[in-house]
Amino acid sequence: MLDKLKMIEEKYEGLNRLLSDPRVLATPTDFQKYSREHAELQPIVEKIAAYRKLLDDFENTEELLSSGDAEIKELAKTELEDLKKRRPPLEEELKVMLLPTDPRDAKSVILEIRAGTGGEEAALFGANLLRMYTKYAESKRWKVEVISMNATGIGGIKEVVASIEGKGAYSRLKYESGVHRVQRVPTTEASGRIHTSAATVAVLPEAEEVDIKIDQKDLRIDTFCSSGAGGQSVNTTYSAVRIVHIPTGVVVQCQDERSQTKNKDKAMKVLRARLYDMELEEKEKERAETRKSQVGTGDRSERIRTYNFPQNRVTDHRTGFTLHKLEQVLEGSLDEMIDNLTTHFNAVRLKEL
Repeated sequence: MLDKLKMIEEKYEGLNRLLSDPRVLATPTDFQKYSREHAELQPIVEKIAAYRKLLDDFENTEELLSSGDAEIKELAKTELEDLKKRRPPLEEELKVMLLPTDPRDAKSVILEIRAGTGGEEAALFGANLLRMYTKYAESKRWKVEVISMNATGIGGIKEVVASIEGKGAYSRLKYESGVHRVQRVPTTEASGRIHTSAATVAVLPEAEEVDIKIDQKDLRIDTFCSSGAGGQSVNTTYSAVRIVHIPTGVVVQCQDERSQTKNKDKAMKVLRARLYDMELEEKEKERAETRKSQVGTGDRSERIRTYNFPQNRVTDHRTGFTLHKLEQVLEGSLDEMIDNLTTHFNAVRLKEL
């Protein structure tokens, strides 16, 4: 590991020299490229400096143990115990930082929520999940925009597709894909029985045109009158757009905007994300054939989390982690849950490597 750390330090020093080179300063594209690399390396370089200081302190303290002064030896022994405790977690942090980065982590996401088993109650839970992720995004200063929504009459959501734009959105939300289950007494239940309902969440990394090539000949684009409550354009102008990707059969549509162009742009954004996700999934399956287990972002058919209202409990089934803070979680306080998942999956990746 020390060899790897030394290589990173040397690269960082090289970038420092480049960023003060007049030729680089005179070339904006080069300066921007090297600045980005420098910023990405800075956190780990700072952690390496802390680790090297700890190793130096360790060596110096061990030398003090051979001192003839009894008081100094006692102080050194206490200091050494403290350093021994600090060393393993710092090494663990460095190992995690040395893991290959996921190039998708910095991307924005396309969030899809669909009501599952449970009828109207599942649709109401889908609305709860959308609100939860919207609140979480707001706490991170990310921008949330609904692309398409199929709502029910009493405030539920059968299906919703939204974009969440912000640096690092995918890195924080990628483990949210899967089946979310709720256990509670529905407002429509007169006898007070607890029902179990479910909704499926899919988190897709937003794809740029450079990530996925789409041939226009492979698309069938239909326009139709938007439907819904109110609005002068509803049922009068062909602003709604449906796009079919013929080779895969993937269908996306958008009708939230009055402008046909804007609806088409939004639909293309979702299409690119779905095709990109399919491509990545195929590559992941190929890689999985050569190793014993697959570390991904979670099978969407897998039940990953339960929200239990009577017990004020949220449990993630992948790690067994439980929080008795149901109301806060549904209000968007997801960091504790997400940090636990990130630590778990990083540990799995470390074990595999």
